[in-house]
Formats: sequence, structure tokens, C-alpha cells
Amino acid sequence: MLRTSIVVAIAFSASAAVQAQSSKPDLEKGRQIAQQVCAACHGADGNSGSPANPKLAAQHADYLYKQLANFKVKEGAKQAERANAVMAGFAAMLSEADMRNVSAYYAAQTLKPSAAKNKELVELGQKIYRAGIADKNVPACAGCHSPNGAGLPAQYPRLQGQYAEYTEAQLVAFRQGERKNSAQMTAIAARMSDAEIKAVSDYIAGLR
Repeated sequence: MLRTSIVVAIAFSASAAVQAQSSKPDLEKGRQIAQQVCAACHGADGNSGSPANPKLAAQHADYLYKQLANFKVKEGAKQAERANAVMAGFAAMLSEADMRNVSAYYAAQTLKPSAAKNKELVELGQKIYRAGIADKNVPACAGCHSPNGAGLPAQYPRLQGQYAEYTEAQLVAFRQGERKNSAQMTAIAARMSDAEIKAVSDYIAGLR
């Protein structure tokens, strides 16, 4: 009986190891998807050439996967959690494995960061990012996204070096209720003015 239990345990462990190995993202397949599906907007290496499209290089894989999933309409839902006609079309083409693979591929790429452009906004942007806006109950961005904007894997996205224009557009979308996949960000953005959003977005672009 003991020998049988040992054999079963060994077989179970081997099966679990094989399953874990097979569930690992395939970076080569991710690279192929990036080149064929994503490169036109986000760059083959995740460094978008246009401020209208976010840089994906070095972004946390779990976060990228979540965004792709959010572009899809869930069963029983009337609309996607994150509405975007262009991305909805691309996301619909990807399987669960495809999303994992391309997310892991972009996460492994080296970010070519953007830069802050408006010196007049630096002081306000830095204050908001590091200390928040106390009288509006806006928390410091650094509390979730880290002091240097690296974020926390699987929880909060990397912000450092992102295009200011893109970050600003997303904060405005949260504020207006157009982007609905983070109740926390919707509440925060709702309490920020255009000037505050622009300042912190520009500051984020210069974070390293």
C-alpha cells in the first residue's frame, strides 16, 4: 500500500510539473502575434511611435492580459468593460493562450521611455504624483504605481515613460465614464481638473 501511494504521488507530481511547463507563455508565439497583429499601432517591440497608442514594452504581463480580456464582451454582458472598437476587433481574434503569450512577450521587451515636455507643469505634476491632492481626497499616484512609476505586478500598471498624451486621455476617459474597467481610477479621476490631469500625465512621462 505504501509503495502504491509513493508511485501515485510521484506520478501526480510529474503530471503537475508537465502541466506547469505547458502553461508557461510561449514568447516566440507572442512575438509572432505582436508582429502580425499589434505592431502597426504598438510597435513590434512594444514601443509605439504615436502618442495616441500606449507603449506596451516592459508593462506587467498580467496587466496587459487583463486589458485584452476587458476589451472582450463577457458572456451575459451587453458591452465590454473597456470599450474600444479597434481593440475589440483585435482582442476577439485572440485565444486565451494568445493573450498570455503576447502579453508575456511585450512584458519582456525593453521600454524606450517618453519624456516630460512642459517645465511649467513639473511642480504640480510631481506634487500630485507623490502627495496627491488632499483637499479633493485624491491619493498619491505613487502609493499604487510606486515612486518611480514601475507599478506593482498583477495589481497596478507601470506608468513610467508612458506618453503624456495617452495617460491624459485615459484619465479623462475614466473621469467621463467612457473607460469603466477600474472603479478606483474612475473615482480618482472624477475629482481631478483638466490642469491637474495634464500636469501629472506630463510628470509621469518623465519618470524613470
